[in-house]
Amino acid sequence: MNRYKKVVVKIGSALITAGGKGLDRAAITAWAEQMAQLRAEGVDVVLVSSGSIAEGITRLGLKTRPRAIPELQATAAVGQMGLVQAYEACFQAHGIHSAQILLTHADLSNRRRYLNARSTLRTLLEFGTVPVVNENDSVSNEEIRFGDNDTLGALVANLIEADLLIILTDQQGLFDSNPADNPDAKLIARADARDPKLMGYAGPSSGELGRGGMQTKVSAAQLAARSGTHTVIASGTQQNVIVRVVQGEALGSFLEASEGHLAARKQWLAGHMRCAGELTLDDGAVDVLLNRNASLLPIGVKSVSGVFNRGEVVACLAPDGTEVARGLVNYPSDECKQIIGKDSRQIPEILGYQDDPELINRENLILMGA
Repeated sequence: MNRYKKVVVKIGSALITAGGKGLDRAAITAWAEQMAQLRAEGVDVVLVSSGSIAEGITRLGLKTRPRAIPELQATAAVGQMGLVQAYEACFQAHGIHSAQILLTHADLSNRRRYLNARSTLRTLLEFGTVPVVNENDSVSNEEIRFGDNDTLGALVANLIEADLLIILTDQQGLFDSNPADNPDAKLIARADARDPKLMGYAGPSSGELGRGGMQTKVSAAQLAARSGTHTVIASGTQQNVIVRVVQGEALGSFLEASEGHLAARKQWLAGHMRCAGELTLDDGAVDVLLNRNASLLPIGVKSVSGVFNRGEVVACLAPDGTEVARGLVNYPSDECKQIIGKDSRQIPEILGYQDDPELINRENLILMGA
């Protein structure tokens, strides 16, 4: 009996290319068979797959991962062909259609494109397909890259409101210290995804093929938890690992989402990797946001940075620079600068009009510690 009904599976570069030796077709065949089994049992599955750059490196005979953006883009374009062909062949063997979805950060930062991506994924699942999602490395640049597909996996989990995010890696899971250095390191079998100690356990990436280490996996679990999605970090080399995890077997590290789903708009806000600008608040405004579930008024804002339009996402900073919230701003940056520190009743006199008395309405605001 499957415990979860809507699942995102993320597979990393080192795993899918057997450490950079080219696509591990035997492993891909096994993973596809497991996902096909779940699909046949009524479980919706979305696959987030790394590997296009690693496969491109192999196809082009390169000795190391390129560092220049145009070379990375070209390498990804070559490698994506092999990646898609491999998945298509494996799923077709089980009578299942797959679908390629390539995303950039800009696709999910824009509200309309975010909703379009969500609608497309949901429709593909209704058709009974297995969507295969990857970052659009062939056109993205350093300014809009997700940086790792762990984060992309969490954002896709937010998009479809998944029950579970499975991050398959070449490690058994998250340990309380580096097992390569400490033979007594203990596997974190279960924890709250929001536990601040988890990031201390995770170390930076040491691999050349992928960009994400265990820290990005913990960050992804924290992001996924905002939409009520649990995360399992497990070894992709274990037999039948995907099916066993979905059935509820304790494998790897289970990072629990301790709270329920956020509203769809707030999931989108939480998933933003970059904000269009920043509002620095006074201590009173910080207290109001954190403890009173209230809107942000102009009088509580000390300064404005960045250039943004009405409706864009801005970060709300405490006086010490800590981000406490983010939300959809009701006025463009030039007008914000004119009304901050003022009573809302003065807005019509200052600007000549008033759309809203708040800079950010509480319905369009999310606390970043929530």
